[in-house]
Amino acid sequence: MAGDDGFPLAPDGYRPILTSFALAAAGWVGVGWADGTLGWVAMVWAIVFTFFGLFFTNFFRDPQRTPPGAAAHLVSPADGKILIAEGGVDESRFLGETAAQISIFMSPLDVHVNRAPVDGEVEAVHYNPGKYFAAFSEKASLDNEQNAIVMRAEEGRRIVFIQIAGFLARRIVCRVAAGDRCARGDRVGMIKLGSRVDIFVPGAFKMNVKPGDRVTAGETVLGELR
Repeated sequence: MAGDDGFPLAPDGYRPILTSFALAAAGWVGVGWADGTLGWVAMVWAIVFTFFGLFFTNFFRDPQRTPPGAAAHLVSPADGKILIAEGGVDESRFLGETAAQISIFMSPLDVHVNRAPVDGEVEAVHYNPGKYFAAFSEKASLDNEQNAIVMRAEEGRRIVFIQIAGFLARRIVCRVAAGDRCARGDRVGMIKLGSRVDIFVPGAFKMNVKPGDRVTAGETVLGELR
């Protein structure tokens, strides 16, 4: 499955990509037209915006993902590196109980489209404008701009995964609302530039990942609901 419109880029990327390449094209035209100092300025302009066009094209890519395993296998909601993978964490903000926590750091080079980790229904969405600490900082999980998506899995368990903006990110995109039904691997939104996703799973859960592991949204099995 490509992007929401059938193209392998997230729709949010069209504007910055097209704008960057249009400005780059204007610069390259200027290189051929101008000389001297003005020609050098045009060349720098063209190179800078060509770089931005290529960067945004890479950043907003949205490759096909096919979830493996069965419904009890919880898949990663994000691409990136595991920062935290531990049990017995107090999650009183949205679930009101202890839970296993898995935190995933997404660098600017990772795919930033977020996906549903389980089959189920979106029970609630909570947005908090917050601050902009570095995404790998522990302060980010409480203080940064974030969007929490609470889902009730098909087997009845409530889980929450939280889109957290990083130091560079300035906008969280969420495309689901309370009452929506999602299948594992369905797109639910994205975070622009560096960011983090935390997921909390209460109850019996066999964790399959550890800090330092690389994971892929919609494909890596983080663990099994028991």
